[in-house]
Amino acid sequence: MTTSAVARTRYRAFSGAVVVALAVVNVVDHAVHPPWWVRALEGAGLLAAARLAGLSWAQLGLARDRLGRGARWALGVIGVVAGAYVVGVLVPLSRGAFQDEEYHVPLPDALHLAFVAIPLGTVVLEEIAFRSVLWGALSRHCRPWQVLATTSVLFGFWHLIPAVRGPGGALAVVGVLALTTAGGLVFGELRRRSDSVLASAGAHWATNALGVLFGLLAWRLSPDGP
Repeated sequence: MTTSAVARTRYRAFSGAVVVALAVVNVVDHAVHPPWWVRALEGAGLLAAARLAGLSWAQLGLARDRLGRGARWALGVIGVVAGAYVVGVLVPLSRGAFQDEEYHVPLPDALHLAFVAIPLGTVVLEEIAFRSVLWGALSRHCRPWQVLATTSVLFGFWHLIPAVRGPGGALAVVGVLALTTAGGLVFGELRRRSDSVLASAGAHWATNALGVLFGLLAWRLSPDGP
């Protein structure tokens, strides 16, 4: 076996190990429901393992010379998402789509969700997991389109457990998987184009956290709201 073949085998083994680790983290987190800071530590652990496995900061989407580009992409996407949410909340016909009972909470709780729990407890872990560590691991032995497709599909299945536990039956589960896989494709394409995880993290944060804040606004604007 040539040196390059040995390296590819090692790279594939590490990618497989990352997938297994993510599956274990997902199952344990949904069984134990740890606080948000534990999920942030899980992300840090994945990143440390990737560095020990030889992945560079560039392969992880965290190269210093790409941070500015990634930040600009992130800010642009946040602006686009915010604009879409403004329109959605102000138009009465679409306002109901933002009125999620889960986020019908007092303002301090909404701010904590948007600026602490979601960015540190969800975005950090998931972006490091899928658009940094897994992306970098796969990029060593897969073509770019394979990296994008694989990380997106696995990102969709990352949301399988809450989908199965939720209401709506099989059709709702399929819908959640399709929606989150599509989200993975968008986040992954942003990561690819910017060559930085900051871009996908910005989009991920905006989709989730601004959804909470604009959802609260939607409740406030509702005739039946507080």
